[in-house]
Amino acid sequence: MSILLDSAAMSSSLGLNDNGDQSKAIFFNPSLLQKQTNLPKQFIWPNAQTSTNHLHEELNEPLVDLEGFFKGDEEATAQAVQLIRTACSRHGFFQVTNHGVDGGLIREAQDALAAFFELPIDEKLRVRRKKGTELSGYSGAHADRFGSELPWKETFSFGYRFESCRNSGGKPAVVDYFRSVLGQDFEHAGQVYQKYAEAMKELSLTIFQLLGISLGVGPSEYSKFFEDGGSLTRYNYYPPCKQASLTFGTGPHSDPPALTILHQDQVGGLQVFSDDKWLTIPPRRDALVINIGDTFMALSNGIYKSCIHRAVVNEKRERRTLAFFVNPREDKVVRAPEGLVDREGGGGGGCGGGGGGGRKYPDFKWFDLLEFTQFHYRADSATFQSFCQWLSSSKPTHDF
Repeated sequence: MSILLDSAAMSSSLGLNDNGDQSKAIFFNPSLLQKQTNLPKQFIWPNAQTSTNHLHEELNEPLVDLEGFFKGDEEATAQAVQLIRTACSRHGFFQVTNHGVDGGLIREAQDALAAFFELPIDEKLRVRRKKGTELSGYSGAHADRFGSELPWKETFSFGYRFESCRNSGGKPAVVDYFRSVLGQDFEHAGQVYQKYAEAMKELSLTIFQLLGISLGVGPSEYSKFFEDGGSLTRYNYYPPCKQASLTFGTGPHSDPPALTILHQDQVGGLQVFSDDKWLTIPPRRDALVINIGDTFMALSNGIYKSCIHRAVVNEKRERRTLAFFVNPREDKVVRAPEGLVDREGGGGGGCGGGGGGGRKYPDFKWFDLLEFTQFHYRADSATFQSFCQWLSSSKPTHDF
């Protein structure tokens, strides 16, 4: 189990900024790191050199056209459902086109935070995310949480609740967050991401309809479950790295949330583990990448795979991606539909991985999984299996 590491043990002499206080907190400073001859050991991953073995071999993931579904075309919908069923049963990855999200809005969202990552490190640190289950804010290489195998990236994240896009003051919640945290200079960025989050919410509910149809439980089973859920949008910035073969932008992992909708720029770097090897997901200007996460794997009773993936970095070019993570409401019980479980045969709950049908995972609430990944475990390719074991031994309870 990859237990969280103490960042205070890191050395500030390796191109990382020390803020000078007694806690000796360490911060990621790309402009300083890129001037160094050797990559600091904190960024070296033991298996990173395998990242280029299949760099030019692509995943044969389906490209799903959603136009027919939106128009009510039964034949086109059936074809889309079949493509999704095959992809999710094999590796949990597919791309969608004609998805209803304006291309101009996507381009604006890709550019709206670029100026933030050009700010001096001290200014970015003023809005860094706090430790705990509050995920919004800036993070540099997760150096505030971990002490080794650091990802070569910076991120800025913000939340969005599906049931209402407005806070108690009557203002758009995302716009208000950007204004209050980043100031007036980024108010327009907040307006862009408000629209982006709203568009992604609608697309995610569409994807849940198709997933429900593909699993034979109907279009409303999952879309209703998530209609009062929420999301985290994460802007990932991967600076160039002279020794890119020694590190990762994001290490191998599966996503704890239910669903991820990703837009990547044209640099490329996303890889998926399928058929016992790492394969690339080619960037497509008009497409959005969809991948199944741990929470939906549980909701499908293990029929659909939570995809293991990673991101490599480029030696010469920066890379930017936008990830929209979809979660159920924190207090909802995550449990596969009875009809889906009954169809697979009887059996008791477990931690997955076994055969024979029945319920494969214990019931849990999204907050339990969030707490596990933020306080007890560093997300990797075995996150959900470890979570199930922790859940059965700890049996956490929460009052909402």
